[in-house]
Amino acid sequence: MQLGASDGHQFEAYQVGSGNHGLIVVQEIFGVNSHIRSVCDGYAAEGFRVVSPALFDRVERGVELGYSARDLEQGRQLAARVGHLEAPMLDLQACLDWFPEHMPVGLVGYCWGGTLAWLSAQQLPRLKACVGYYGGRIPQLLEQPPQVPVMLHFGQFDQHIPIQDARLISARYPQVRIFEYSAGHGFNCDQRADYDPAAASLARQRSLQFLIQADSAAPHHGRAGQASQDQ
Repeated sequence: MQLGASDGHQFEAYQVGSGNHGLIVVQEIFGVNSHIRSVCDGYAAEGFRVVSPALFDRVERGVELGYSARDLEQGRQLAARVGHLEAPMLDLQACLDWFPEHMPVGLVGYCWGGTLAWLSAQQLPRLKACVGYYGGRIPQLLEQPPQVPVMLHFGQFDQHIPIQDARLISARYPQVRIFEYSAGHGFNCDQRADYDPAAASLARQRSLQFLIQADSAAPHHGRAGQASQDQ
């Protein structure tokens, strides 16, 4: 389907599911590719109405990349052309506005989308909860506190995000639920070399429960945010 942002930009979005809870799934720098669509399909099977915006549509339409070094470089260039932070938030706001006003909506993002999940928690208070996987820029975006409950997942052996940097989030905002896994970057994606089935399964289980409980999000605010480690 096609959605429109407040600046007039029209973009495609993958939509699936017809549940009573909304979910925005935010892509990596590889586009709304087969992996991201499979993530959407999985959450739809759990009863969510899911939408995933094609963030690259602002500079190039129909982008679907794989996970080779060449794809990685192309994705980085596209994300830089889009603007890593500001413009994508307009598209995420448009996705949020698409859902019925009465419907509870959560958000989950991966890599680039993990950072955007953090920004969404800061800037989109209508959201019930935000989940971010290995968002590399989050440690540099700690000035403003999140306005909704947040859960974050990081790999202890992530070559792009030093785990000590990720732990700065806990020190600054102890209410944020942070989990560490004995895994590398991209451990949730079964098309990547760092895919870790055990970590992916556990993180998804935690994320799903967190999102389902979003309607009663108050208990999450006061919980200790020290990183939990899974060996």
